[in-house]
Amino acid sequence: MILVASQRSGASALSDHLMNQIDNEIVTVAEITGFVADDLHGALQESYAISKGTRCKQYLFSVSLNPPADQDVSEQIFFDAADRIEAKLGLSGQPRALVFHEKEGRRHAHLVVSRIDAETMKAINLPHFKTKLRDISRELFLAHGWSLPDGLATYNNASPLNFTLEQWQMSKRQGLDPREIKQTFQHAWEQSDGLTALKHALEDRGFFLARGDRRGFVALDVVGTVYSFAKWVGIKTKDINAKLGSPEHLPTVEATRGSLRSKVSGQMRTYIHQVKARHADQLAPIYAERNTMAQAHRDERKVLQAGQTKRWAEETAARQARFTKGLRGVWDWIRGKKAELEDRNVKEALACVKRDQAQRDTLITTQLRERRILQERLSTLRAKQAEDRKILARDIASSLRRLEQQHQEHSRSRRRGVALER
Repeated sequence: MILVASQRSGASALSDHLMNQIDNEIVTVAEITGFVADDLHGALQESYAISKGTRCKQYLFSVSLNPPADQDVSEQIFFDAADRIEAKLGLSGQPRALVFHEKEGRRHAHLVVSRIDAETMKAINLPHFKTKLRDISRELFLAHGWSLPDGLATYNNASPLNFTLEQWQMSKRQGLDPREIKQTFQHAWEQSDGLTALKHALEDRGFFLARGDRRGFVALDVVGTVYSFAKWVGIKTKDINAKLGSPEHLPTVEATRGSLRSKVSGQMRTYIHQVKARHADQLAPIYAERNTMAQAHRDERKVLQAGQTKRWAEETAARQARFTKGLRGVWDWIRGKKAELEDRNVKEALACVKRDQAQRDTLITTQLRERRILQERLSTLRAKQAEDRKILARDIASSLRRLEQQHQEHSRSRRRGVALER
């Protein structure tokens, strides 16, 4: 599984993110150990409070565990991966929390570990943790027979379609898939041999090059949203400058916005709004079905959890009833019968834990497969809508070019007229 990690602070922000049930269909707190609090917010706040006795600012270590989308992964595999991460980084025994997120038919987990050693009141150093996690990730892919992604097979960078939280949030505000935006920028970059070619390639896709406030290359969409070109294409600024030269001759962001406002006619804006409205109407029934399915899945898990909790209490009471009390209990202890019963109870309890976990895995696997069928329909529709947006972007770019040509011809005509008058 792909492992992405960071040392960080912000206990409240992290717990809010992990417990977010708006962007995630199902959130499950699978484990909170080593903390006094039994809820995620309280647990992470404990780490923050302890860190105040040290000079450590990044007192938490957060890891996301992402298995392949097409694989059914049990809870135990996630727990084993978490244990392996802690052992490799020297975090074994530290307070930790493990949270599962489910969305679009996929399941991944977030591991959060406190870096503060409560005995020494020092932060545990994590040298080269990215390299170590890369090695663990590769081992997990090989151990479970999953196909290695290119980044792990060659030890190069990860997927070129990785994007930051900032990029994801920006694309969500525009109603686009961040992968669509990133692919657009990357394809335009790969197909261009210079600034002019890149400018035209981006315009054909509905983006317009400009000079950013920090004198770097940025792109604007039709509504004026600014995208850092280097960040979205995933290439260093110096490499972009080496290919494109200086952005000094490009218009500023404000000038580009003004140009777009003046050129994009009311009719064009109407077309854009109509396409967005049509896409929203097409997605609405699938989103409603998704929400209904998510609620049904949550209800099924609550029923299973209630049944397992009741059964566990009954089985625990039955195991406890095997012990005799009073003098007979003392006699059982002397002749070793009590020890035999304790050993038997421990083995049975462990078997019951594994049985319950297997039942949860079976239910979750069934639900995820059901959700993936719906996701296939949703992905097909999104792909069609992405193609609609490409066509619209090309049409808008063609219209803008015609307007620009007309403006230039009009300017030349005026200059010729002035020259004749003189």
